[in-house]
Amino acid sequence: MERHTEICIAGGGPAGTLLACLLARRGADVVLVEKQPVPGPSFRGEIINGDGERVLNKHGILDKINPEAVLPLVRLEYWDHRQVVKTILPDTLDGNVGIHIPQADLLHALLDEAKQYPNFTYMPGTMVRGLLQSEDGRYTGVKVRTAEGHDLEIHSNVVVGADGRYSSVRKYAGIPVSAEGHGYDLLWARIPAPEGWEPVMCSTIQNGQQLHLFTQARGYVQVGWNIEEDSYKELRKRPFEELTQTLIDAFPKLEPSVREHITSWQDFVLLDIFSSKSERWAQPGLVLIGDAAHTMTPTGAFGLNEALRDADVLHEELLTCLERRQDTSEPLDRLEQRRRGDVERRQREQVDMELTYAQNFNI
Repeated sequence: MERHTEICIAGGGPAGTLLACLLARRGADVVLVEKQPVPGPSFRGEIINGDGERVLNKHGILDKINPEAVLPLVRLEYWDHRQVVKTILPDTLDGNVGIHIPQADLLHALLDEAKQYPNFTYMPGTMVRGLLQSEDGRYTGVKVRTAEGHDLEIHSNVVVGADGRYSSVRKYAGIPVSAEGHGYDLLWARIPAPEGWEPVMCSTIQNGQQLHLFTQARGYVQVGWNIEEDSYKELRKRPFEELTQTLIDAFPKLEPSVREHITSWQDFVLLDIFSSKSERWAQPGLVLIGDAAHTMTPTGAFGLNEALRDADVLHEELLTCLERRQDTSEPLDRLEQRRRGDVERRQREQVDMELTYAQNFNI
């Protein structure tokens, strides 16, 4: 079985889906393949900063998202001994300390827009099984296994790997990647927000542990615990209540919700933390964007937003090339030329933020 298209995008997260939507709007023939059967099934970065907001507004996407799923946060607070010791307001951060948008809502808005165009095809539940190459080594498509269990070759002028930190496209293309641990992993849990809870982000250090609260749309609070890197297996041998009591001691107002909704280790999601840099983002006929090219840590909520910026820049470069019927090699290379410096500066900024975190509490 074969299919032919101009652009095949592997990975239906925010970057891949935004890219597909923008290209389809302008008439490009696009196939978007995604291994998950439904959009946004697991928690990932969901905080839109000023850069991401500008990209979404530039293309009229923010207005297409269900309003109840868009929650502008009003401030960032640092707590010490149950008191706020430092506050950051939106006007000190380009008017935006963060906008929470559930990933599923963002993806559905993008897909609904893209599906209006007959030149867009969405293939959920589809696994990338390999890449196609011409005799001269140029990448010319992907091999996939569809949701129905069929093997399919998708031939394309351009292959885009937007398939995340463990990218199959990157692996099949043999692109080297260097990864760096940051000394910690994260445990995530989600609880209903207490009555009267404001849309804020909060951070504290309790019993030597960093705790973070992110208010979410539709009345939830996402809780993040920094734990020592690779310590989760040993941590699970300790009494579960130690963790929940640490959270309650730091933020007593959360106690009823914590005791009702965090009752076992199954209520946590573990995210192993590392950053990475792909040796190169582009090869003839193929390009990587987002986490596939540059995995970032959750610090500063940069990863999602830098991925959206990748998609925005790449769509500009590709459209110019496709409209003029030019070879796509240069536009793919130009993405890396335009974006690598900004991304690596953000990665260095994340390291600095992690190293100086305690200074926010004057301790």
